[in-house]
Amino acid sequence: MKKFYCLLATMLLGGLGLANAQITNENDIIVTDQEGNQEVIQLPEGMTMPFDSLLIQYNNKTYLTPDPDCNFKDINPSFPKEVYIERLQRLPNIIEMPYNDEVQKVIDRYSGRFRQSVSTILGASNFYMPIFEQALEEYGLPLELKYLPVIESALNPKAVSRAGATGLWQFMLNTGKQYGLEVNSLVDERCDPIKASYAAAQYLKDLYRIYNDWNLVIAAYNCGPDNISKAIHRSNGETDYWRIYPYLPKETRGYVPAFIAANYIMNYYCEHNICPMRTRLPAKTDTVMVSKNVHLEQVAAICHVDLDVLRALNPQYRRNIVNGATKLSVLRLPTQAVNTFIDNEDSIYHYNADKLLRNRVEVAIEAEEVPYVAPDHGSRYSSRSSKIVVRDKGRKGRKGRHERAERRSKRRGGGSQSVTVKSGQTLSEIARRNHTTVAKLKKLNKIKGSTIQTGKKLKVK
Repeated sequence: MKKFYCLLATMLLGGLGLANAQITNENDIIVTDQEGNQEVIQLPEGMTMPFDSLLIQYNNKTYLTPDPDCNFKDINPSFPKEVYIERLQRLPNIIEMPYNDEVQKVIDRYSGRFRQSVSTILGASNFYMPIFEQALEEYGLPLELKYLPVIESALNPKAVSRAGATGLWQFMLNTGKQYGLEVNSLVDERCDPIKASYAAAQYLKDLYRIYNDWNLVIAAYNCGPDNISKAIHRSNGETDYWRIYPYLPKETRGYVPAFIAANYIMNYYCEHNICPMRTRLPAKTDTVMVSKNVHLEQVAAICHVDLDVLRALNPQYRRNIVNGATKLSVLRLPTQAVNTFIDNEDSIYHYNADKLLRNRVEVAIEAEEVPYVAPDHGSRYSSRSSKIVVRDKGRKGRKGRHERAERRSKRRGGGSQSVTVKSGQTLSEIARRNHTTVAKLKKLNKIKGSTIQTGKKLKVK
C-alpha cells in the first residue's frame, strides 16, 4: 500500500510537469525492483553535501586546488550496462561488487551531479588513502574498505553529521570511546586520521566476526548491528544483504550500493572525464611527542610552517592546542620542520604563551531543534538544547588591566595600523611579523577563510 501511494504521487506530480517531483528529497533515488515496483532509497549523508559547502570547509580551502594540467572536457559519457558490469568485475576486490539498478543510479550521481565533489575527494585521497590502507592491512581486512570514508565523510576529517557522527570514519561518541578514541574539550580523536582509521579497522573486524559477510558488515557500519538483527528477523532469518534489503532503514538501503559505486568511481574517474584536485599537503610528514601544552600558532611561528597546514595535519585538536600537559601527545609536522621543532622546543613553548594558552571559555548555544541518533541505532529523536552563555574573562581585575593598557597605547599614538599584502604572504606570516594572531587579523578585517589577495591592505591593529 505504501509503495502504491508513492507511485501514485509520482504519477500525479509527473502529470503536472514537475520533472524532479518523483524525488521527494534531492538526496533520494527512486529505483525499480525485479517485479517492476518503485521504491525510494536514500544516499548516505557524506555523499550529499553540496560542493559549495565542501569548498568552504577548511581542508578543501587549505590544501586542494584545481589541477591546471588536467584538460578533460566536462562531459560525462554514457556507457552500455555491460561496460559497467565488466569494469566492476575487473576490480581487484574480495568483497562482492554486483551490478544492479541501485548501483547504476548511484554511479550516475557520482559521475554526473556530484562530479565536482568526486574531484575534491580524489585530491584528498592522495594523502588519506595510504593511512587507510595501512590500518586495514594491519587487521587483515580487504583494502577496498578504504572507500568507506568516501561515502561517510567525503574525506573531510572535520565532518560532523546531523546526528553528531564525527571525522573521516564518522564515529558516534559512544562507539568512538568504546574503540579507544579520546574526546574532551581540547581533543577529538575521531578526527585523527590515523587513530580513527585503526579504530574503524578494529570495529569492522569485530562486525565481520559477527556476520561473516562483508555486505552485512558494511550495512551494519552504517545503521548499527541492532538494525541488521531486526532486518534478519523480519526476513525470516535470511542473512544475505540483498534479501534483507527491504527491511533495512532507507539510508542503509542506499549504503551498500553507494559503497560499490564509490569503488567504481574512484577507479574509473578518468573514463568519466573527472579531473582530480591537486593537493598542497606535504608528501612526507613525521611526528614529535609533546610533553607540554603548545598552541599550533607557537609551532607555526618558530618552525616557519603555515598555520593552516598544521591544522590540516592535526585536525584532532579542537582549539589548536596540543594537550601535552595531560599526557604525551602527538604533533604531526612536515618532515623538514621536525628538526626545527626539536632544536627550538623551549622557544616554541615560551613564544606568546601567556596570550595563546591562557584559559578562556566562551560558549553560546542557541536553543534549537537538533537531530539525535542513539548510539548504534538508526532511529532519530528530536531534542531541544538550552541556551547557555558563559564568558570567563579570567582572573579578577584582568578587564581593568586591559582597559588601562589600551589607554596607554592610545596615549603613545597606538591607533590603527595597516600593511599591504605582498606576493606569497600568508595570514600566519603577517600575524607573526606584526605580533598578533591569525584569529585577530580575520576578525579585524572580516575575513572568513584563509585566502588573501596580493596588494590588499590589512588592518593589523
